[in-house]
This record gives sequence, structure tokens and C-alpha cells, in this order.
Amino acid sequence: MNGNDFMSWVLRSPFHGLLSGGMLLLTVTGRKTQKKYTLPVGYYEEGHCLWVLTSRNRTWWRNLNDGAEVEILLKRKNLHGFAEIASDGKLVELRLVDYLKHVPKAAKPMKIRIENNIPNPQDLARTAIERLFVKITLTNEAPN
Repeated sequence: MNGNDFMSWVLRSPFHGLLSGGMLLLTVTGRKTQKKYTLPVGYYEEGHCLWVLTSRNRTWWRNLNDGAEVEILLKRKNLHGFAEIASDGKLVELRLVDYLKHVPKAAKPMKIRIENNIPNPQDLARTAIERLFVKITLTNEAPN
């Protein structure tokens, strides 16, 4: 069992509370293969939107290039959403500031220095080259 398998198991289990505050299961459909891929991802919530931060060198998000319907398991609830890529450097920098307000412990692994509660602008710019966000607008609860 690899790390993703373990995280997926926990998020589906009664123990989901250990991770559900910042993790969800996201199911995307391959554009060419139509195969469904489910993966655990970190997120933060803003209104009716979920924001997922991922590395640009991952490949799963490319299935969302033109926007796509996705399935979400969030706190053991099945939800549907519409996902769009937010990859513009300046937008990613702004989103990173919000993300770090919600998940301050993420600054250290991304090597973003925080001084007086303000993320270092050069570190944000560097990280925006390496990362992007997926914006998921929740549409409704999925049937069980």
C-alpha cells in the first residue's frame, strides 16, 4: 500500500476526521481514455469553492485544461463540482497568500519565508512557477 492508497483508505473510513480538515478525494476523468482517476489532494475552502494546490509537474490536472466535471469525497460526503485550472503566475501568487492564511504550515515545505505574517514576494514568485491551483465550484451533492 503506497501513501496515496493509505490516505484514500483513511478518507473513506470512519477515521476520516484525522485528514478531512485539509484533504479530500478528487475523481477526474481522463480526456482521452475516459478512465476515472481518484487521488487524495489538499484543499482549502472559500465560499462554495474548493481550492486545490498541486505541482505543475503532476499530470492529473491536465485532464481539467478546458474545465471539467469532477467528483469529490469530502468529509465522507459525495459531491459534484466543476473544476478549472488557475495557472497564471500572478493569480497563483495571490492564491498562495490565501492558501498560507488557511494552511500556514505549508510555507515551510514550499520554502516560502514568512516575515511579520507576510509571505516573502520572491518566494511566492518562485513557487508560482512550480505550482498551480485547481478551482472547484461545488454544483450539488452526488447521489450515493
